[in-house]
Amino acid sequence: MEVTAIKTKPILPGDELLAILDQYLPKLHEGDILAVTSKIVSICEQSLVKNDGQTDKLTLIKQEADRYLDLPLSETYGMTITIKNHKLVANSGIDESNGNGYFILWPRNPFESAAMIWTHVQQKSHLKNIGVIVTDTHVDPLQWGTLGRSIAWCGIEPLKNYIGTPDIFGKNLHATKASVIDSLAAAAVSVMGEGNEQTPLALIRNFPFASYLSRPPNQKEIQALEISLDDDMYAPLLTSVKWKKGS
Repeated sequence: MEVTAIKTKPILPGDELLAILDQYLPKLHEGDILAVTSKIVSICEQSLVKNDGQTDKLTLIKQEADRYLDLPLSETYGMTITIKNHKLVANSGIDESNGNGYFILWPRNPFESAAMIWTHVQQKSHLKNIGVIVTDTHVDPLQWGTLGRSIAWCGIEPLKNYIGTPDIFGKNLHATKASVIDSLAAAAVSVMGEGNEQTPLALIRNFPFASYLSRPPNQKEIQALEISLDDDMYAPLLTSVKWKKGS
């Protein structure tokens, strides 16, 4: 597998995302997977709030959250715990880094954005098998370091299902589904960086486990990846706190 970061100019409010792709993407090959950081999707669609001292950050987080814990921001990290788009995430995904005076929100509809990008690059490249992932970062409990993950995808199967298949000793697996999209996102974010690298795109080639789709995922397929709080492995933690509904 080859993962290559793509350098661009600074992406600013008013820039057009598809024009950025046209300007900076190299010639695509059959089977390529394009990773796009959610931050430039948000900037281009102007999912932004001016950080001018008039907007209370915690209030904004609660407004953007699907669910949140009614706690103050951590004095150490300036963060609180939320659920957004059925993902456990800090601060509803709101970021200030590389924001140039703005709070950068998550894209309004990441799957619509992924489908728009996929349709555009597929039509321009005249290729059949192309994948797109929209990436962000998260942290694992009890461990330092951010990891890339996908918040939307298009053109590829998101999971590799091992349920019912044997391990190397012939024992059938009963719960394993490998996250293709999150594995790709982690690899892409590792080369895109999170500081001043100015590489918000990455191209993934020769990924051996990709299965391609000829259309964007439907709502049922998107929801098939979601686990309810009660059924989640971390249910004892997730259900032992009182979540409040965001607005």
